[in-house]
Amino acid sequence: MNLPQNDSHEPTSTAEETSPSGSAASEPTGSMQEFYKLQQDLLWGTIALTGIIFVSVWLAYSVNIALNYLIGACTGVVYLRMLAKDVERIGVSKERLSKTRLALFIGLIVVATQWNQLQIMPIFLGFLTYKAALIVYVLRTTLLADIK
Repeated sequence: MNLPQNDSHEPTSTAEETSPSGSAASEPTGSMQEFYKLQQDLLWGTIALTGIIFVSVWLAYSVNIALNYLIGACTGVVYLRMLAKDVERIGVSKERLSKTRLALFIGLIVVATQWNQLQIMPIFLGFLTYKAALIVYVLRTTLLADIK
């Protein structure tokens, strides 16, 4: 029995098939562009806040505390990237969010408690920097929307 040769080369999923309305992929592309812009804005906002807060902590306290903060903030940036990748995957594969992001944070806190040079509070506050960037983004977009 001979099977057609061209059936095996067809893609199994296209953007048109994943669209709920069955229309062309213009709507998902637009929403994904908005998502990528949001992701980039949050990432750069987190990095900018990290730099500002790192220098401020260094000047106000010590380089050791500032480096502890930086460790937490860098972990927060990695956490934010992992979260963005999970959210991006939801639209394509309809899978649940992974739990590995939480393991990253728990591992950081466990290492901080076991290593005498690390301090938990600056690391924890550094990790939360991405939350502060999110609040700044929301306030900025809300206030700019009111002005227009």
